[in-house]
Amino acid sequence: MLRYLPVILSLALTVYCVVDAIQTQDGAARNLPKIVWLLLILLFPIVGPAAWLIAGRPRKGPRGLPQQRRPRGPDDDPDFLKDL
Repeated sequence: MLRYLPVILSLALTVYCVVDAIQTQDGAARNLPKIVWLLLILLFPIVGPAAWLIAGRPRKGPRGLPQQRRPRGPDDDPDFLKDL
């Protein structure tokens, strides 16, 4: 059973990265187009998913959706400053 563990982990990592890459918006993937990332993940079992997690995954919120920046203080909040 222990000898199958690396194969199962590699397969699970590949499936996770493929699903994550598919759910990422087209322009949100870093460094390469989305289709190239998918090919790298599928063709290179260990290196492809590791490269996606390190260099291809968007830095923004889940699935590449940009998060709204909340103001840090009242002087950074345009709505607050507008009401003054």
